Amino acid sequence: MKKAIFAFVALGTAFALGPAPLQAQGCWVARGDASDRPSPLDSAVVMMGNDEVKVCYGAPSANDRTLVGGDIHPFGEPWRTGANEATSIHLPFAATVAGAAVPAGSYSLYTVPGADSWGIHLNSVVERWGIPISDEVQGNDVGSGMAAAMSNDHVETMTMAFENASADATTLVLTWESYRVEIPVARQN
Repeated sequence: MKKAIFAFVALGTAFALGPAPLQAQGCWVARGDASDRPSPLDSAVVMMGNDEVKVCYGAPSANDRTLVGGDIHPFGEPWRTGANEATSIHLPFAATVAGAAVPAGSYSLYTVPGADSWGIHLNSVVERWGIPISDEVQGNDVGSGMAAAMSNDHVETMTMAFENASADATTLVLTWESYRVEIPVARQN
């Protein structure tokens, strides 16, 4: 017996009714086939001991624009940290992300960029379009912390990758334009 999947999209926010559709590396997709988007769906996976941690994001390109710290994503304003759907992180264990303690589960992740550090926000509503990040969306935050922003050689297309993984900790690294943001992820004991 097939289960029907329904989604309602209004004002840039998706509300799933029933099981969420999974596409492209098991990441949730709100609108149709993600394979032909200008900002493709991407993901990064790391093993921490026997547990898999995964981040899903839309990978925008700068296309000769200054986005972070410019008119598109100004410093001090919430940014969906990617394109299209909200960026999500899937944690099979209780963890701290940029110092914010959260139970095991899936969270959307958005940032507040700054010149030297970025605010990292974890939100309980995962299956949603990435914008707007309204007061209503922010009301579902479950934790926040800070991550250092460092200068980097220009990166045209935003990437997220895990580095320095062990059974108990890893670093989620976001690189885009001239920024490298290192977000510590650690297992809670």
